[in-house]
Amino acid sequence: MSDSDERLAAALRASEDCAAASDDTPERKQTDWWGEIKGIFWLVLAVLAFHSFVAKPFYIPSESMMPGLIQGDRLVVTKYPYGWSYVSPSFHVLPFIEGRLFGRMPERGDIVITVPRGGRSDYIKRVIGLPGDTIEVRGGAVFLNGTPLRREQREPAMIPIDANVPCSDFPALATTGSDGRRYCRMPVYREYTPEGRYYDTVDLGPSPADYYGPVTIPADHLFLMGDNRDQSADSRAPLVGGGLGGPVPVESIGGRAEFITFSLDGTSQWYNPISWFSAMRSGRAGTGLHPGRAGAE
Repeated sequence: MSDSDERLAAALRASEDCAAASDDTPERKQTDWWGEIKGIFWLVLAVLAFHSFVAKPFYIPSESMMPGLIQGDRLVVTKYPYGWSYVSPSFHVLPFIEGRLFGRMPERGDIVITVPRGGRSDYIKRVIGLPGDTIEVRGGAVFLNGTPLRREQREPAMIPIDANVPCSDFPALATTGSDGRRYCRMPVYREYTPEGRYYDTVDLGPSPADYYGPVTIPADHLFLMGDNRDQSADSRAPLVGGGLGGPVPVESIGGRAEFITFSLDGTSQWYNPISWFSAMRSGRAGTGLHPGRAGAE
């Protein structure tokens, strides 16, 4: 056999070996699309269950809870402190169902989320009155069972003006700080509950919301107010005006606000990841939302 024949025979043997090796290679596994869909379904279900029964994020869309909460704040609301009710699921699709599972009454001063009767959106307000209390508002002062809640004027809250807090509703309060920045200078009054809990409120002066009641809160109901007392659609405002229409049933309480996670100034754009970070407000992340206690300052 000549050299050329030997080389040809070697090439044929190599080709046969490659073909045999190719036959031994396992077929490429097909994507299990049904398995992928089931995995996504269970993941979504787990997230919804966590939001419904443990905690969920919440976004502040307005100025009704200034000075403590401002538009653009993101916070955590826990679902379990007061038990669970028909408004606990993430999507409010259930009709009114009386009672709470493992229910517990909120305390005066707690910040809670609630759903107006017949509504689908969460409101965030502060608990002012409990079942059996008589509530009246006179000249902006809250009277609880005939006695005005103690309040004291504090230094104004200097809230930086930005796209989410333009201060356009309070142009007379816009001012320039010593650092050259523009601020919304909000008049602040600290209010104390009979239990010694306290929180800061905003009083912008005379307004129709300064007078209400008196009303006695029925059993299993709560009276809620916003901290920005002159610009809050709360228990003082009728349902037709976007308010809560008086005391709200405890079943409509969806959870308790705990702390701010982060805050955006309104300049972020979903298509620009850099703006997600440049829009972050400094100094707000981690701020607790429970009332203070007198003597514990």
